[in-house]
Amino acid sequence: MSSATPRLILASQSPRRRDLLAMIGVVPDSIEPANIDETPMQGELPGPHAARLARGKAMAVSVTAPEALVLGSDTVVAVGRRILPKAEDEATARECLELISGRSHRVYTGVCLAGPEGRLAERLVETRVKVRNLSAQDIDAYIASGEWDGKAGGYGIQGAFAAHVVSIIGSHPSVVGLPLYETLNLLRGAGWKAA
Repeated sequence: MSSATPRLILASQSPRRRDLLAMIGVVPDSIEPANIDETPMQGELPGPHAARLARGKAMAVSVTAPEALVLGSDTVVAVGRRILPKAEDEATARECLELISGRSHRVYTGVCLAGPEGRLAERLVETRVKVRNLSAQDIDAYIASGEWDGKAGGYGIQGAFAAHVVSIIGSHPSVVGLPLYETLNLLRGAGWKAA
């Protein structure tokens, strides 16, 4: 059996995930974003939704590179059972910010590592985030910043929005987009070693 480390493919175009991996010395050999339908299934809860999308992304890319390790991930922001959308326009971002204002919400990040011979290893990380009461001016200023664009739940915790976060219970990098402790354990478990 070869002792060579399998090639690592990141099935995500998120620059935040690449930056997070780089923080712990993980540099994917290639970036191949998965193109899957991310629509929640009827009655699907936020955690299972994040896990299913992470698995779907890893498996979709793994089909084209069955000898490689493929890392898929998805982050879902939820208020109760309600999955908040990725904010693609100002109205959606504003609605999300109004929903999370003055309350705790949960962020679920699913991570899936697909390996040779159809092996799958998965983790789901849940983090609680409490946001202070946001005034209309706070929301207007954040909307004007443009930081919300494309972000789950209409905010990015690694930017200006951090000033509104009262507390985090769980994994900060998971809220950014990838839980590093769990991801590194999955990689090591699959025999991946840094070059």
